[in-house]
Amino acid sequence: MTTERLVVVGGDAAGMSAASQARRMKGPDELEIVAFERGHFSSFSACGIPYWVGGDVPERDELIARSPQEHRARGIDLRMRTEVTEIDTAGGRVRARDLETGEEAWTGYDKLVVATGARPVRPPLPGIDAAGVHGVQTLDDGQALLDTLTRTEGRRAVVVGAGYIGVEMAEALLKRGYEVTVVTRGRQPMATLDPDMGALVHRAMDGLGITTVTGSAVTKILAGEDGRVRAVATDDAEYPADVVVLGIGVEPETALARAAGLPLGRYGGLLTDLSMRVRGHENIWAGGDCVEVLDLVSGRERHVALGTHANKHGQIIGANAGGGYGTFPGVVGTAVSKVCELEIARTGLREKDAREVGLQYVTSTIESTSRAGYYPDAAPMTVKMLAERRTGRLLGVQIVGREGAAKRVDIAAVALTAGMTVEQMTALDLGYAPPFSPVWDPVLVAARKATAAVRAEGRT
Repeated sequence: MTTERLVVVGGDAAGMSAASQARRMKGPDELEIVAFERGHFSSFSACGIPYWVGGDVPERDELIARSPQEHRARGIDLRMRTEVTEIDTAGGRVRARDLETGEEAWTGYDKLVVATGARPVRPPLPGIDAAGVHGVQTLDDGQALLDTLTRTEGRRAVVVGAGYIGVEMAEALLKRGYEVTVVTRGRQPMATLDPDMGALVHRAMDGLGITTVTGSAVTKILAGEDGRVRAVATDDAEYPADVVVLGIGVEPETALARAAGLPLGRYGGLLTDLSMRVRGHENIWAGGDCVEVLDLVSGRERHVALGTHANKHGQIIGANAGGGYGTFPGVVGTAVSKVCELEIARTGLREKDAREVGLQYVTSTIESTSRAGYYPDAAPMTVKMLAERRTGRLLGVQIVGREGAAKRVDIAAVALTAGMTVEQMTALDLGYAPPFSPVWDPVLVAARKATAAVRAEGRT
């Protein structure tokens, strides 16, 4: 019996899910699995870093799903602190460098998985490398930030960017007792929402004591004589800072793939088929934050960096590399977040997205509560819904509210995946009792209003 070798580049969600699933499919006598990870940790939750920094998660290791030792015990040769520097697709091999010793060696493969993840956007601003300026993509990044917070005497923090990472880090720093300023070039925080819904987030952040500066691009970071950050500058003002957190977003980490000639898409992510096989390469798969995926609503490729997708990709890749079969059909763009007690959710398209792909649409926005209005602790929420003009096909939903708001977006995510119309949604048999929902769930109220808007368009 000939033993094949599967090489995995990247030891986090997609890569190690693929390795683990492939190992379930085939034993060591049939499939040797070698995985390379340049960091200190494997299979960790990057999404949990803000909650560790903020103190909700007390220990770093609680964010680690499976240690290198556990992977090795399951028959995976996981080589930590080892960076793959070159992929030779013609020769079926990768070159890797041991970051501790500097030694380099080639490793051949029969099958290859590229799971190199994403990197934080770090613009080439003057002063960006000053001490006290942090990104938060890895556990090492989180530890470095915590070390800075422990050592720094000042209590002023500036967060650059107001997307998911930005607002979550603003909350974490607020919990740490910092005076927090968030600076974003967007019209409102949370550019993944329409501006009218982002305004609700802005208002809530102001109420929490977070200063949110919108429509301002950071031009430079100012450091003191000791080399430590002292302020963040825009064209209009300077904002004092003892620590700066970059929450500008991430982009696919695909320099290695690009150098190897693998196909990349509009956003710089690897392009794959439905089986997560890299297009044009029979024995190479890719998954996680380094790939682009099909948006089932718009019909276009997009880059969505989420651990949920990465783990699914890994499961599918591992099944296929291990001789089974699986596909990943695409995404609808569902995401949830929070800043203190405010919950934020979206799925599907924003108005901007619908216009970009040429869709005509109607919108409906309603205000409701998480429980029956007479039930104690009923919390307010706002639901916005987009539907295709004339057809009534659901295009997107955004929700901003208090406890019980965000996970209602899952109703819309299922409806989007099924291609439902807003009128069909009004008949959904959702669970009801006063402690959990009004008799008409807020999502269904929005669907009723959207249905009326679609019908009105049909009469014009």
